[in-house]
Amino acid sequence: MTTAVDTRQVRDLAVAALAWVSAHRGDFALGADALTADGPVDLTWKPLGELAQTCVSVRRCTPPSDPLHACASDLLDFAWQQTGRGELFLRLQRTEPFATYPLEVYSVFAGAGLRHTGYEAAAAAVARSRGWRLTEHEPTRRLGLLNAERRSGIHRPERFAQALGRTWLGGLPEPWTFERTSGYALTHVVFHLTDWGRTAQDVPAELAAYLTDWLPPWLDTCLDAGMWDLACELLIVAASLPQPIDAATLQDAWTRIARVQHASGALPLMASDPARTHEADPEPSFVHGYHSTLMLAFAAALTQGVPV
Repeated sequence: MTTAVDTRQVRDLAVAALAWVSAHRGDFALGADALTADGPVDLTWKPLGELAQTCVSVRRCTPPSDPLHACASDLLDFAWQQTGRGELFLRLQRTEPFATYPLEVYSVFAGAGLRHTGYEAAAAAVARSRGWRLTEHEPTRRLGLLNAERRSGIHRPERFAQALGRTWLGGLPEPWTFERTSGYALTHVVFHLTDWGRTAQDVPAELAAYLTDWLPPWLDTCLDAGMWDLACELLIVAASLPQPIDAATLQDAWTRIARVQHASGALPLMASDPARTHEADPEPSFVHGYHSTLMLAFAAALTQGVPV
């Protein structure tokens, strides 16, 4: 939801971030190791899936005439081509039938209307098994898997409310127990509840009120510590709530993020020296900058736009 922040500044951050992503698109390409059993998922499918999700989200927040929309569409098409237009998901299914990450990544494309019927049929067959239903996951991951199934046309009895109640955020914990791990967990709970910022009305009222109260100090804490990646995820949460948080808090956060974005458009994961969080660090490597830069583009697009 748009608030009284400097939208021109926020847009400039998004433009620069997506420009960096476009310049590094080759680093998101899948190699032969992406199809090997027990391959390096965090270095292959994870970056590609996060690229696709950011592009889908940016497209939702921008009109087709917007250059940001065109850039995101181009990158999304690149990501879909990397999957063989969905064919590689079917090959992964045959190699690792009970792995969940193929469905989680595929669901991003499916949510944008890019589908592979053969993979969906195979995934649905596995999802009907007791083995799939009983696989143990961290509560936040379980919530994400339910969202991935919904996006992909797979429906089973387990409910979002049941999964939400098992997460850190769903229990409305004491706010002083917030730390880095719980921070990333809570942001993803909101991502899954709102389908990555699309449906703010799906955040339960009690949860929304809790976040409205405590998101500002958590965001300030992350900025003070130079945790730019998590700060951007919290800004996504702020833009995904039914009611905006304090505008002055948001403006201060965006000003601080703008100070540390590299001239190339990249944003480091963390400050190299938390005592100097008012200065930009050297440009990060791809591995240490792609996620935070994607989250910056996502947060900026969602803050200045209206999801459709």
